[in-house]
Amino acid sequence: MERILIVLITIGAITFTACNNNNKSSKENDMSKMNSDTTKMSAADATQITEVTHNFTNVSPQLAASLKVVVDHYLDIKNALIRNSGSEAANDGKAMADAISKVDKSLLTADQKKIYNDIEGDLKENAEHIGKSSGDIAHQREHFSMMSEDVYDLVKTFGGGQSLYHEHCPMAEDGKGAIWLSETKEVKNPYFGGKMNECVKVKEVIR
Repeated sequence: MERILIVLITIGAITFTACNNNNKSSKENDMSKMNSDTTKMSAADATQITEVTHNFTNVSPQLAASLKVVVDHYLDIKNALIRNSGSEAANDGKAMADAISKVDKSLLTADQKKIYNDIEGDLKENAEHIGKSSGDIAHQREHFSMMSEDVYDLVKTFGGGQSLYHEHCPMAEDGKGAIWLSETKEVKNPYFGGKMNECVKVKEVIR
């Protein structure tokens, strides 16, 4: 009887060890597959970012420098909204409106001037709205979404002085979706205070 009990215990121990080894192996395989899938997704995401070059290559250096100041203030607004700082966004909006006023339009060619004039008025108006709304960040974000469309057109036409990423969140603006430009590929959503980044798609990089 005692010998039978010892045999049963030994068989049970062997079975338990085998099960553990199988479970461990299964978990390792699952983890390996997850890592492989993640790598594939990351590679796919990277290949889906379209590289584009701005349209005009004959922008004067002085004009390019003044437009870069405008874009830099836009990026400051974007970063202030990521931090949920309406007061900082307002200061940056005022600075952006002032920078737009200082752009020397005599440096534009006839073709460039047509496009710039279509952008300038709305861009300055949205910057001024953001500058006056330090206590209403929701209103600032509403104007930021409209401003981003104009800045996108500006950068696609004249360049932004650096590589800029065109990003889109389908959940912004009550589900209507909205874009923005960022100086980094790392996603930080200005419409949700740096959160809700999972839904964001990086669509282009503008050189």
